Amino acid sequence: MPSSQDTLYIKGERDVEITKTDVTLGDILTFECSNKTVIPKVKTMKILKIPDNGKKEQRFVISILKIIACIHEQYPNLDIQNLGETDIIITYENQKTPGKLFHILKTAFVVVLTFCGAAFSIMAFNNDISVTKLFSQIYEAMTGAKSSGFTILEISYSVGIAVGILMFFNHFGKKRFTVDPTPLEVQMRLYENDIQTTLVEDASRRKEELDVGKSNTIGTYRS
Repeated sequence: MPSSQDTLYIKGERDVEITKTDVTLGDILTFECSNKTVIPKVKTMKILKIPDNGKKEQRFVISILKIIACIHEQYPNLDIQNLGETDIIITYENQKTPGKLFHILKTAFVVVLTFCGAAFSIMAFNNDISVTKLFSQIYEAMTGAKSSGFTILEISYSVGIAVGILMFFNHFGKKRFTVDPTPLEVQMRLYENDIQTTLVEDASRRKEELDVGKSNTIGTYRS
């Protein structure tokens, strides 16, 4: 039994993904306490029961204050210090995923679509500023000969585009050129942060932050 001098430190991430319907505190938080007998007991406390409504993905927003209140119901003398987020988004994903063939086809479709889109953008840009005509004029001015359309300028330009794309995205396949995150990774993190902030603010504004019952087994929305 914890004493009044014991302090439990908890830390939760902004968005936690789970794959099971019975969610315990150990699934969404990390703990530290000088009294090591407290942590295993707190970890097994059930905080949420995911309803089986047939949806592949569900999201819930729960305030850290509700979690602290649940812990205090069982351990009223325990001092709790939060070192993480004040609101936690719980994302439940059903693991019934499509077959391998579906993932291969989806990946191939995305690759072809991205390649065609990038190629079209580059060609449209080149035609808009008349790169071919410009290179022809530069070649004729430098060499005095008529350009065939396939000279050192076009070759260098094509190689430069490929190298520039690789350097900009900072990786080729699984090979990373530097330890810095790629621009795509940065934009994805910014996008994720915007989504998480919107979910938390909407839940707070609509008063739909998840409220946990006294039994710590089922969560319901506040009305």
